[in-house]
Amino acid sequence: MSKKGNPEALACVPHPVDPAGFNPRVKLPHGLTTEHIRLAMSEFLIFLGFVNEQLHTKDIKRFESMLMPAGFSSLVGEFMGASIPNYCSTLVKNRYHNGHPDMIPAGRFPNDAAQHAEEGVEIKASRYGRGWQGHNAEDTWLMVFVFDSNRPVDALMKIPPKPFRFVKVVGARLLKADWLFAGRSETSRRTITASVTTSGYQKMSKNWIYEDTSLRSRVAKA
Repeated sequence: MSKKGNPEALACVPHPVDPAGFNPRVKLPHGLTTEHIRLAMSEFLIFLGFVNEQLHTKDIKRFESMLMPAGFSSLVGEFMGASIPNYCSTLVKNRYHNGHPDMIPAGRFPNDAAQHAEEGVEIKASRYGRGWQGHNAEDTWLMVFVFDSNRPVDALMKIPPKPFRFVKVVGARLLKADWLFAGRSETSRRTITASVTTSGYQKMSKNWIYEDTSLRSRVAKA
């Protein structure tokens, strides 16, 4: 079926990474560069586009329209944590199950596995532009991939299909003071999480890595 005039088919093709959107003055740790990040982002778009187009041929919903929002965000983050070391030889994916952080310096720890290390890069992905959450308040270098995509609830809310796109990427070294634990009621079963505070957000925004300039232009015209 032709993509022309078919919104769902068009939405299967992710919005490409903006080559002009990377910050040439950003400070990144452990030999990581914006080119490594760009290549990993592009690899994810190839992956998602391939999967969604195959799903579409079987009249199955796109990944982002099928998975729970938190599950899809986790998928984006896990992919980036596994893909970046393919391009950056000085970082490896932490082989320790649920180890922290997600990427650690290559050859620094036995078997490239660390249950907890202060060196490395923790990765998160989110549809939200701030208020990012984690299960622990850590002294860590945090990198967040902010993206825009459909959700399962969009069909109910009559939100039309739209391609996945990376909106921005930010990162900085955060301290425990840059996190705040969210409370919960005595009857709640929700996992206790910590959120990045205003101070952490400002550190990360100042050291921005990527921004989709087409969105910036759209806002300026509005």
